[in-house]
Amino acid sequence: MLKRKVLPVVLVVLFSGVFWAFQSQGGNGSSLATQQKILTSLGTIIEQNHYNPKAINDNFSQQIFKKFLESIDPEKNIFLQSDINSLKKFETSIDDEIHGAPIQFVPAVDALYSKRMQEVMAFYKDLLAKPFDFTANEEIVVDGKKLNFASSENQRKEMWKKKIKFLTLERYTDLLDQREKNKDKKDFVVKTNAELEKEAREKVGKIMDKNFERIRLKFNADDRFNMFINTITAYMDPHSDYFPPVEKRMFDEQMSGKFYGIGASLKEEEGNIKVASLLTGSPAWKSGEIQVGDIVMKVGQGKDEPAELTGLAVEDAVKIIRGNKGTEVRLTLKKPDGSLKLVPIIRDEIVQDEVYVRSAIVNGKQKIGYIFLPDFYADYEKPDGHRCSSDVAKEIQKLKAEGVDGIVMDLRNNGGGYLPEVVEMVGLFIPDGPIVQVKDREGKATVLRDNDKSVAYTGPLTVLINEFSASASEIFAAAIQDYGRGVIIGSTSSYGKGTVQRNIPFGRPLDLFTGRTEFGAIKLTLQKFYRVNGGSTQLRGVTPDIVLPDEYEYLKFREKDNENALPWDEIEKTSFTKWQGGWDVNEVKAKSAERIKNNVNFNLINNNALWLSKQNDKIYSLNIDKYKEEQKALRATIKQNDSLAKLTVELPFEGLKTDEAKYNNVDKDKGERYKNWLKNLRTDIYINEAANVIKDMTAKTSGLAKTE
Repeated sequence: MLKRKVLPVVLVVLFSGVFWAFQSQGGNGSSLATQQKILTSLGTIIEQNHYNPKAINDNFSQQIFKKFLESIDPEKNIFLQSDINSLKKFETSIDDEIHGAPIQFVPAVDALYSKRMQEVMAFYKDLLAKPFDFTANEEIVVDGKKLNFASSENQRKEMWKKKIKFLTLERYTDLLDQREKNKDKKDFVVKTNAELEKEAREKVGKIMDKNFERIRLKFNADDRFNMFINTITAYMDPHSDYFPPVEKRMFDEQMSGKFYGIGASLKEEEGNIKVASLLTGSPAWKSGEIQVGDIVMKVGQGKDEPAELTGLAVEDAVKIIRGNKGTEVRLTLKKPDGSLKLVPIIRDEIVQDEVYVRSAIVNGKQKIGYIFLPDFYADYEKPDGHRCSSDVAKEIQKLKAEGVDGIVMDLRNNGGGYLPEVVEMVGLFIPDGPIVQVKDREGKATVLRDNDKSVAYTGPLTVLINEFSASASEIFAAAIQDYGRGVIIGSTSSYGKGTVQRNIPFGRPLDLFTGRTEFGAIKLTLQKFYRVNGGSTQLRGVTPDIVLPDEYEYLKFREKDNENALPWDEIEKTSFTKWQGGWDVNEVKAKSAERIKNNVNFNLINNNALWLSKQNDKIYSLNIDKYKEEQKALRATIKQNDSLAKLTVELPFEGLKTDEAKYNNVDKDKGERYKNWLKNLRTDIYINEAANVIKDMTAKTSGLAKTE
């Protein structure tokens, strides 16, 4: 998502209205009055500010009705068709509720959902009580979009029987495989098929118990209301969201690379939440009372009643352990000897420096710098906070000091971030000029420019992207491509997110520093961005200069595969001066194409990707022989893909001299993770081709060319 630091005046005024509207409501997030305020305010904000809002009318209601019920019961095995029929009276009234009519739809769904969930919880254990017959020629459809709600109680039970049978079959075949691999090992207990089948059912039982316990404890009426709100925002476009307060805090933490917590990572093991590691120097480490392997039983906020973690996933536990700086969190720990211990800890800032940019060097005949950027992050709360543009500038200086001949910028899987940062970052590689155009709902286009004539790096540059490179990553790649500043390498297109979102807060401020409020925020699409050549990256993404096959190419998860995505369009191009790199792009592309054509691995990866995409839509067999045959083919293909994407002759990757102390002397675990990162780089087939392209771009930069 893209954010700018300053909101337009209209939004500042609108926010004030929402803020004061909530002032009188108090802090009860579960009250219908509060939900009504959130819902009606959401409708007003969308209608007045969304880039291209859909009309909130009866047709809109019908779509939200259908999508919400499918989102709350995606496998269509909770509700009966009779339930859906009974709710039909609300099918065309949701728009009225958004416009101020009393909320009735979600409470009615809540009541039915709770009733049906209790019924399912009552009978799933009976389905696991007896052995399954895996010789029958049954099949299961796991895609809820291809299913209908059950027409009767018996049909619903049959759906659950197949689901639980499928889950058992997965685990049973795994246990059979383990027995085959280990049967000749000393002390290995060889169990019969019947014993393994029973063990598989017991495993599924524990999984189902945990899932239902989590639903009982976590998925309450507030969560379902939040899901309803997000159904509305997602129907407007895929990137508009509602963030309740805790989710908003997590979003801010991800974007800034820091959070306030205790500095302990958690893991789920045998149904428990355990301490996996401690960050050196963190509050948890300093306490001396928390050890790796401790089970976290309860979490309390100060002197409040502690919350049980039973049934919660790790991410849920993390959300309640984190909080605001200087506040107290109390952990009830079960130590390895079985004793319980209450440990109070004051939260402090935890900097996730491993989510920031990092670099390395391919130290062969030519020195090639490598920069990995996971997000376009920025911490605007602190004057000296981390910002990716300044961090990348520092990495460039370090690489230049090492005497690199070219740089590979890796933006694969980079989902985007802050818009000002990408403008600044492109400016590191070109003189001053336009970077991106932004158009609002009124059709007014604004050109965002880099106004700094200096260039941090003038040598050969390649940019790696893939299907998960989105938003700010696409702006960067598009600008580099349009200017002819470097060569873009990757899958047939990037993700295709060409829209700009901003957060609009709700309710009273929670503190004086972060801008977070008691009811969270709406992230709303307000603008679209366009390349300097006038074309949008929306829907189409960025087409690389050099296309490399990869395993996800044919899977449908790009923007263009979302039915609610905004369309592609273009506006007038803006004037810009192309870079003269001294290399012939067509010649570079031709050399790469020849290498790819003759590369057996790339050809096999493409063939396997096409085959795997077709398996995605298959109906699964519940016959063990057929299932094992299908899974054998799948595993073999996936395993082959993993090996195909790795080089047999490693690249001579090395860490930078200036980073040696940072990763090797302070924190042993962090040092090991850094070494593993370098190890993975050495066998990356895609980085290898990007480095080969750098070698082809041997000529030096020769200045600037004509104005476009």
